[in-house]
Amino acid sequence: MSTLPASVSITDDTMREGLQIESAKIPVDAKLRLLDALGDTGAKVISIGSFAHPKWTPQMACIDEIAERFQPKPGVKYTAAVFNKAGYDRADRYFPKLDVRKKSSLPGTSVELCDTFARRNYNRSQAQQIAALDATVAAAKAAGATQASVGIGNPFGSNFEGPFSLKQRMDLLELMFNKWKDAGIEVTRVALYEAMGWNLPHTVRETMVAIRERWPQVKSFHMHLHNQRGSTIASYYEALQLGATEFDTCLGGMGGCPYSGNGRSAGHVPTEDFVDLCHEMGIQTGYKLDKLIDAVAIAEEVVGHSLWGHVSKSGPRPRGDQLFPSNMPFIETLEEAAHFRKGPEVYAGQISPWRDDSALMKS
Repeated sequence: MSTLPASVSITDDTMREGLQIESAKIPVDAKLRLLDALGDTGAKVISIGSFAHPKWTPQMACIDEIAERFQPKPGVKYTAAVFNKAGYDRADRYFPKLDVRKKSSLPGTSVELCDTFARRNYNRSQAQQIAALDATVAAAKAAGATQASVGIGNPFGSNFEGPFSLKQRMDLLELMFNKWKDAGIEVTRVALYEAMGWNLPHTVRETMVAIRERWPQVKSFHMHLHNQRGSTIASYYEALQLGATEFDTCLGGMGGCPYSGNGRSAGHVPTEDFVDLCHEMGIQTGYKLDKLIDAVAIAEEVVGHSLWGHVSKSGPRPRGDQLFPSNMPFIETLEEAAHFRKGPEVYAGQISPWRDDSALMKS
């Protein structure tokens, strides 16, 4: 039975995953301008980027300067991605302005279903990831954990190994669930992480249904699905129907993965499009759609090219005093279509298809 959640948590990851695949030459001032705009969107948590080694992620070589200079907005928690102790120590210098100390509310384990991607992205085999599970579970038990989260990477298929079956997904999840069960810890959350864009609505549905039937104690799902093939917003819709409440997105569909073979085309669902979808279905997000659209316009200026969202170009569905005038002239270009936020001057001079019958009757 489908039940929409009353509210969802949408994490916009533009500053980290969005910018990590864009040009490394983007000036710090431009990134700070974008970060400032994101702070006005209603986002509750914003990652300012990642404290990664510049050899592998040169786009983040300026992260210390960003951490030093950005001005936090009230009510927003600012954090960053850290991958090792060196990165953590660098980021922690900026506490409490930047907070990387608070961990997830639940301890967790995650394993890639694609061994090739595990080696390319993490420099570790799937077998090595599995071998590390026991230590993670033992540490959580020693810390007094009673609940845990499990994640599976690229669960639906691989550009390098082909499609994966529901049985393969469930077998890998079963392995992790049993590790936690043997330690007396209940798994109540499942995360689906995908970088290679193999998700489809029906495979998302069958997977979530199977998980809920096999492990009814699972209360929440986290969806991080990339959008290479344009199906992910439909997959997110299916996840919403099944009660998922945690989603990752980026402004304008920015993002990508250099290890997937798709580069920038491995973007996310556009934050503004997904927020619009949720709001139209009565699901609260905490975001201000107009501010998101403003932020997308800034993001396009910062990266120097058009992004892939739709609502930022066409606007939200007009209602009330926002309805388009019936005598509006032709609207053809993207610049003209931006009249919903820039005003009628952007289509000045276009011809009109409107027949003014009142004027004809007077003649």
